[in-house]
Amino acid sequence: MYSAVSRVKTEKASRYLKALCNHFDRKVQATYDDNHGDVQFGFGTCQMDAAGDVLTLNIQADDAEQLERVKQVVGGHLVRFAPNESLEVDWVEQA
Repeated sequence: MYSAVSRVKTEKASRYLKALCNHFDRKVQATYDDNHGDVQFGFGTCQMDAAGDVLTLNIQADDAEQLERVKQVVGGHLVRFAPNESLEVDWVEQA
């Protein structure tokens, strides 16, 4: 199993968590509340946690290629949902 984490600093952590999960829920299974979300893509998963001004994204996939795809999908959508912020989605791969 491959995994990575990103901690994104934003005053709108909960808002973006809900927006991402709501968006993904149109095509894949997603469950969420104000502070936690789980998204089940066919090629990996993403768990999101909003605490204060930090949105933590934990992703997993079966191989490196699929992990890269999850990074692109989740990170790309988050940046598009926040056009007025310069969000940094820096992934740190986990052992």
